[in-house]
Amino acid sequence: MDDHQNTGPAPANRRPEGMSDATVEALGTLSKALETVERARGALFAFHQLTGGADLRLGEAVEHLRAAGHSEQADLLEREIVGRNVLPGYWTFQMVETYDATYYEPFRRLDREIHAELSGGRRHIHEAEMKEARRTHGHPHHTARPPRET
Repeated sequence: MDDHQNTGPAPANRRPEGMSDATVEALGTLSKALETVERARGALFAFHQLTGGADLRLGEAVEHLRAAGHSEQADLLEREIVGRNVLPGYWTFQMVETYDATYYEPFRRLDREIHAELSGGRRHIHEAEMKEARRTHGHPHHTARPPRET
């Protein structure tokens, strides 16, 4: 076993000298909030893809209804639903673009700026300290870092 694996967190995850427990906790909470936003953004992309896929399937249903002799119903669906905005003026790609521009990117930018200012850009300090406290030192499956990390 490499010696460095039991010497604690990597430098990029170590608390800078003089950083308080309260600051570590605050940055950890900020990171958790951003992780939640990342999940929300993923759900928004899933919504985008599901809605787009449903609209394409709806187009197929319209074709099938016409082929089955149900032109009136096909025309109704095509006129009222196929290609319809999901919100006034918005298709789902526009929702994603607007979310990114007005919420996601500003959140990420401020997260980076605050981490740069308060921790020198170091990330996951809270998690690294939690790992250090919870792992069994000397155990080969509880090393501080991956085998090639220095």
